[in-house]
Formats: sequence, structure tokens, C-alpha cells
Amino acid sequence: MKNNDSPFHIVLVEPEIPPNTGNIARLCGATGTILHLVGKLGFSIDDKHLKRAGLDYWEAVDVQRWESLQELQGQFPEGRFWYTSKKAVKSHVQADFQAGDFLVFGKETLGLSEELLQSNAEQSIRIPIHNTVVRSLNLSTSAGIVLYEALRQTGQLD
Repeated sequence: MKNNDSPFHIVLVEPEIPPNTGNIARLCGATGTILHLVGKLGFSIDDKHLKRAGLDYWEAVDVQRWESLQELQGQFPEGRFWYTSKKAVKSHVQADFQAGDFLVFGKETLGLSEELLQSNAEQSIRIPIHNTVVRSLNLSTSAGIVLYEALRQTGQLD
């Protein structure tokens, strides 16, 4: 059953690398996903690398700015938030995504805080990495993997 009454949300907490955010903005534009930028950004919204990575799709993206994750959550008290981390136990394919969910990603160098992950263990997910030499995936790659799984689960790829 197709359920796309409510778009998904990608939340980037303190993103640091402009091309990652630009690529995620393009992903959001392509899928009708809302992009939330939270906290201190490691770049200016006018950054040329950010704009280049998003190409000319910026007008297709609903970008919202928030001072903190708590502020965002306060505006969406009924929202379901999924927190991504390589430290989570549950895989992203084990999540039960629903249209309108918030997919939260931390900054490239540190990820999300331990406190946030521990207090939301049931809502924390990871993307399996099979080679222990590889510590993590690129932020924009991770956002695409999780978002497309959420879209698949909710019948929005049919």
C-alpha cells in the first residue's frame, strides 16, 4: 500500500562538509524529502561547494534551519525520530519506517552524541559494514541508503 501523504525528513546535526550537504539536498529534492539543518554548520549556506553539489536543484528543496535538535523536536512533538550511528545495534532494514519519519544524521567527524543514542537506543539504527577496515560510510551515501529503505518500506518506490 502506498503511503506518501507525509514526506520524510532528513535531519543533519552540525554538518561539516559542504558537498555532503549539497548531495543530500539533491537527494531531498529528488524524493520530496524535507531537509533540516540543525545547530552550527561547518560552512556557509552560500558556500560554492555546497551550491555546486546541489547543482541547480536548490529551489526544489524544502530546507529548514534549527538552532538545536530539541527545538526541531519541539516543533514536531508527534514526530518519530530515527538516529543513525555505527554504534547502534539495530540495522536500518530492521526499522519500521512510516511516512513522515525523521532520519537523523550526525556530523561527519563525530556522529551523534553518546547520550542521545543511549537515551534513544530503540530508535537508533546502523548500516551494516562488512569490512572492519572501513570505519564508516560517507554521510551523503548513508542518507541515501536509509532514505531509500524508508521509501521502499512505505511503498513509495512502486
